[in-house]
Amino acid sequence: MARPVFLLPFALLLLASTMASADVVEHSFHVQNLTVRRLCHERVITAVNGSLPGPTIRVREGDTLVVHVFNKSPYNLTIHWHGVFQLLSGWSDGPEYATQCPIRPGHSYTYKFTITGQEGTLWWHAHVQWLRATVHGALIIRPRAGHKYPFPKPHKEFPIILGEWWNANVIDVENEGLASGGNPNISDAFTINGQPGDLYPCSQKHTHKIKVVQGKTYLLRIVNAALNNQLFFKIAKHKMKVIAVDASYTEPYVTDVVVIAPGQTTDILLTADQSLGSYYIAAHPYASAAGAAFDNTTTTGIVVYDGATSSTPEMPVLPAFNDTPTAHKFFSNLTALPNGPHWTPVPLHIDEHMFVTSGLALSPCGGNATCSGPLGQQFSASMNNASFQFPTKLSILQAFFYGVSGIYTADFPDHPPVKFDYTNSNISLDRSLIFAPKSTSVKKLKYNATVEIVLQNTAFVAVENHPIHIHGFNFHVLAQGFGNYNATTDRKKFNLENPQVRNTIGVPVGGWAVIRFQANNPGVWLVHCHLDVHLPWGLATAFVVENGPTPESTLPPPPADLPVC
Repeated sequence: MARPVFLLPFALLLLASTMASADVVEHSFHVQNLTVRRLCHERVITAVNGSLPGPTIRVREGDTLVVHVFNKSPYNLTIHWHGVFQLLSGWSDGPEYATQCPIRPGHSYTYKFTITGQEGTLWWHAHVQWLRATVHGALIIRPRAGHKYPFPKPHKEFPIILGEWWNANVIDVENEGLASGGNPNISDAFTINGQPGDLYPCSQKHTHKIKVVQGKTYLLRIVNAALNNQLFFKIAKHKMKVIAVDASYTEPYVTDVVVIAPGQTTDILLTADQSLGSYYIAAHPYASAAGAAFDNTTTTGIVVYDGATSSTPEMPVLPAFNDTPTAHKFFSNLTALPNGPHWTPVPLHIDEHMFVTSGLALSPCGGNATCSGPLGQQFSASMNNASFQFPTKLSILQAFFYGVSGIYTADFPDHPPVKFDYTNSNISLDRSLIFAPKSTSVKKLKYNATVEIVLQNTAFVAVENHPIHIHGFNFHVLAQGFGNYNATTDRKKFNLENPQVRNTIGVPVGGWAVIRFQANNPGVWLVHCHLDVHLPWGLATAFVVENGPTPESTLPPPPADLPVC
C-alpha cells in the first residue's frame, strides 16, 4: 500500500525539529599535577582543569559531546564515559588497550560522540590504573529541549560525587600491591565532592555543604566514584525518593538509605521538610567480605536550611558495615518506569545463554619467591576461570577493525570449564580450582543478538560482592539472590515486566544476578568488575560485537588522532 503523501512534509518537519534541538557541546580537559591539602597532608594528585572532582559536563539528550583531552600529567591516560552507549562511536569509549591505546604524556586526543536515548546522571573517569581516584566528574544528561522529566521539576539540583582518598600517590599504592602479590593499602578517607568532611583530622574547612529552602524539593545526582568500596548513604532525618539509577528512570522508591556500588549512579529527590537546622549527609562502606581489611571511616557533608540558627548538625545512624539485608533490600526493590522516557521492554527471544562465574583467584608467585597473597602466591581474579590480560601492542578494537591476529582470542567460554559448589566457603583455597590461567579471551556476538547472562559469584579466597559493569550497553536485571543459581527454581523469580535497567550491577555477596541485553552496537565492549583492585588482577573479559548488515549498523573507521601504541 502506498504511504499517504501528506505525511512526508510532517516527517520532514519532525526531523528538522529533532535536528534543531540538538547542540554540539565542546570542552577541553587539561590533565596535570595539582597540589591539594587533605587530612593534614599536602599531596600532588592528577586532576582535570585544576579541580577535584573534575568539571561537571551538562548536555541534553541528542547533543554531540566533543572533549579535547590534553595529557600534561606524567602518566598514560584515557577517559571513559561511564554508561554512555557510544552508538557507532566505540573509538571514544576509552578503556586502555580495549578500545584505544593510551594518550601518552605530552599528547592529546579528542573524544566525540552523540548522547542518544539516555537521560539522567552518568559520569566520566580515567581508565588507566588507579588514576580515576582523582580524575573523574559528573556527566548530566537533561531531556531534549521541549521534553520534561517524568517527575515534578525540582527547585534545584546538586551533583554528589562520593570518592576515596589516599595519603599517598595512588599509582604507587597500586604498583606496590601488584609487586607484593598481596592486597594494596586501603584508603585513608572517603569524600563528598572531593571533601572528606569534619569527622576527619584537619578537615573542618573541608566539608561539602548544600543550602536548601524549607519546603522545596531538590534533585541529588549521586555518583559512586570510590575505587574499591560500595557505600551506604544517608541524610539525617530525611527520606529520599529514588527516581533513576544509571541514567534509567525508576518507579519512585522512598527510602532512608541509598546503597551504591562503584560505578553506579542514583538520582534522588530530597524534600526539605524538616525544621530549620543543619543535617549531616553521611556515607561509609558496605563491606561484604568477612575478615577483609577495609577503610571503616565515614565521610560527611551538611544540608543547611536557609534561616537555620543552629550550627550543630544532626547525624544519621548508618547501617552496620556488613548489613547485607539492608543492601539487598535496596538493590532488589528497584524497578523500571514502564513507558517512561527511553524505556525499552525486556527482549523475550534469547540468542546467547551464558553462565559466568566471577571471583578472586591466585597466580603463581614465580621462581622461588614468596608473595603476600594466600598460600604465598599472588592475588589474581577471573571470570569462568579465565584471568584477563590486556594487550599492549594494539587495542582489541583496532585488532577487530583491521583483522589483526595475535592480539586476542575469541574463545571466552559460555560456562565455567568445571562445575563446582560455587559459593561453598570450603572451596576458598582449593588448589585444584583457584589458579586461573592468563589470557586475552573475548566473546564474539552477532549484531542484535539478545544475550542472557547468569552472573555467579564464587567463594574463592573470600565471599564478597562484585559490581560488574558492561561498557556500551544497558541491561535488564531480571532477578538476583544468594547461594548458587538454580535454573529450575530461580527462573520463576524473573521480572519480565518492569525490571530495573542498569549498566553496573552489584552481584550479591555469595550470590547471583541474571541480566539480559541486546547487542545492538558493533565494537569492543569491556565487561569487568568495577573494583579497581580487581581489574588489574584479571576480573574482566570483553564482548566483540560484529557489524550489522547496513551502513547504519557498521562501525566507522577510527579518527585520525587515535593514539598509537
